[in-house]
Amino acid sequence: MPETICLLDMTTPERAEKLRALLPPGFVLTHGTARGEEHMKEIIADADYAIAGQVAVGGEVLRAAKKLKLLHKWGVGVDNLDLAAARELGITVARTTGSNAIPVAEFALGLTLSALRFIGYGHAELKKGHWASGPMPGDAFMLSGKTVGIVGFGAIGQNLAKLLRGFGCTILYSKRQPLSPEDEARLGVRHATLSEILEHSDIVSLHCPLTPETANLIDAAAFKAMKRTAVLVNVARGGVVDEAALIQALKTREISGAAMDVFSIEPLPADSELLTLDNLVVTPHIAAMAADNFAPTVSRMFANMALVSAGKPVPIGDLVP
Repeated sequence: MPETICLLDMTTPERAEKLRALLPPGFVLTHGTARGEEHMKEIIADADYAIAGQVAVGGEVLRAAKKLKLLHKWGVGVDNLDLAAARELGITVARTTGSNAIPVAEFALGLTLSALRFIGYGHAELKKGHWASGPMPGDAFMLSGKTVGIVGFGAIGQNLAKLLRGFGCTILYSKRQPLSPEDEARLGVRHATLSEILEHSDIVSLHCPLTPETANLIDAAAFKAMKRTAVLVNVARGGVVDEAALIQALKTREISGAAMDVFSIEPLPADSELLTLDNLVVTPHIAAMAADNFAPTVSRMFANMALVSAGKPVPIGDLVP
């Protein structure tokens, strides 16, 4: 009897077939075809394993599962999974630690350049038929030689630091446990407090998880502490930034610009005020998407499910405590 893997996110039939091509023997795949908890309850009911990408998975969804052994995050952040309910129900939770580090770091670099040089603005205006080579929404700046503050210095932050070295940037980082002097020298970075990062950085790039400690970490006071020429980049989680304060800071030019791939509400509502700002670059939570990273990440998730099926433990690095 084959075991069922359920992708809770909506996906296209074409993408589902790409997933099925990577399935280990003895497994079948189902997937979401609509949004919302009620649909997720339906499709998870008979699943042995579930995959969650961007969707939030609450306790009610997990309780609808009759035989779920493993809930696997397609990515790293598990703030949108009800871990307490999973523990209560005896469902193992895993993630693909570090799997998206290079794609997300590259995307953060792309957003940084777009925000500094108004690439997104120029693209949007030209698509509308406007040759907007005259006055821009603000001053454009080079990345070369700038000070970049990286808030959260795990695999993504460290990969971003490697990319930034080619631009001759001074790189500050914040992390609960600082790196060793040898690792700092190898990466060309210096540990700093958040206050120091906000005060001195030309670009502040967020790469920390969303926790009670980091919720609204970048608030009105943080924007006041930043340079007026500074740019904020967020590829972490929307809740790390106070979006109302960000809107105000961008409107009043308290900071020069921002770029965001993540939002406190996703999908971002079509009437969001964020979409009206000409000094903000927005993308729909796509930083981790890269075709050449698809097969390695999916194969890793499926391998973890095969381990559970065989009665073996998930590797400690992928296990969510």
